[in-house]
Amino acid sequence: MKFIILGCGSSMGVPRPDGYFGNCDPKNKKNYRTRCSALLKTSNQNILFDTSPDLRHQLLRHNIRKIDKVFYSHMHGDQTHGINDLRSFYISGKKQLDVYADQETSKHLKKSFSYIFNSYSKEYPATLKLNKLTKNFFIRHNNNKINIRSIIVDHGNVKSNCFIINSKIAYISDVSKIYEKDFKYFLNLKYLVIDCLWYNYHPSHFNLETSLLMIKKFAPKKAILTNLSPILDYRELKNVLPKNVVPAYDGLLLKL
Repeated sequence: MKFIILGCGSSMGVPRPDGYFGNCDPKNKKNYRTRCSALLKTSNQNILFDTSPDLRHQLLRHNIRKIDKVFYSHMHGDQTHGINDLRSFYISGKKQLDVYADQETSKHLKKSFSYIFNSYSKEYPATLKLNKLTKNFFIRHNNNKINIRSIIVDHGNVKSNCFIINSKIAYISDVSKIYEKDFKYFLNLKYLVIDCLWYNYHPSHFNLETSLLMIKKFAPKKAILTNLSPILDYRELKNVLPKNVVPAYDGLLLKL
């Protein structure tokens, strides 16, 4: 199995649409960040986490010709606005694609993208099937089962979901608080991919200090910081991190 960080940038990416690079060195390719999406590749399935507004570019860059399922973390635009790019997989697969979301995210998706979930005509059929996100979901990999556990966390004034795959990797792209009752699920993972927006406090995201505190508490073998804003230059950030912590970059591949 492989886990690919398709995009690791904050809500406007790096550079922003107005060309703003912030503190990031434009000469370093790892500072070019699209918005957050990730992909789990098994022996026979491609499982997508969130549909970034940059999804088309991400899929083409990695030659991803098939998506089997999509899991949504939450309702915000930088996680959902690439949803229309999934239409191509309906066309190529000749069937609706299963997507999974919690109750609030489902309401938002059905309201904002009603044309995707409702058939208005033969020319414009429903392309996605919306399913309830459960705490534990199982998929097949060779002759084994893969468990995808979803855990609710705070993300400012909304709830978000993080995903833990086979107790090996946790993907937490947007978080301001993890509940203590759930700490046990994050202990001693192989990989912890965790939100780290910038250096200062933010009400909806972990900053560097909070991210490092959680990494120390959970003690993964390796931690990867994602959702990086233009404030965080790749090389400068990497130079101040502990040995087992690295900044994400678009295309980072983790072998499970």
